[in-house]
Amino acid sequence: MKLFSKVAPVLTLLALALSLSAQSKDAKTTRVSMADARKTALASSNGKIKSEELEKEKGKQIYSFDIEMPDGLHEVNVDAATGKLIDDKIENAADEAKEAAQDKKEAAKKAKKAAATKPNVQ
Repeated sequence: MKLFSKVAPVLTLLALALSLSAQSKDAKTTRVSMADARKTALASSNGKIKSEELEKEKGKQIYSFDIEMPDGLHEVNVDAATGKLIDDKIENAADEAKEAAQDKKEAAKKAKKAAATKPNVQ
């Protein structure tokens, strides 16, 4: 028990340092602001933005926008490092369901990883 009380703070600091390191790395690859990325996305598909997020896709930081257009929902992706338009495609219901399932899977993976790095304090 004494050993655990000495090791727990070290493990906590290590987990915090790893978390900050990951955030710092993401911040370095994100050179374009959300506002600038939004302008680029709306220049491609000038509609109403339904959602927007910064995410990692295929190992790359991107801004993803769902934009409502008369011909359907467009998913517009902008490179977070360069600000260039990567993709503008119309999503159908099947595409949206597939993306939602993938997001859920990734969230579960992150939660599992976070739980594994937390010290078990009793």
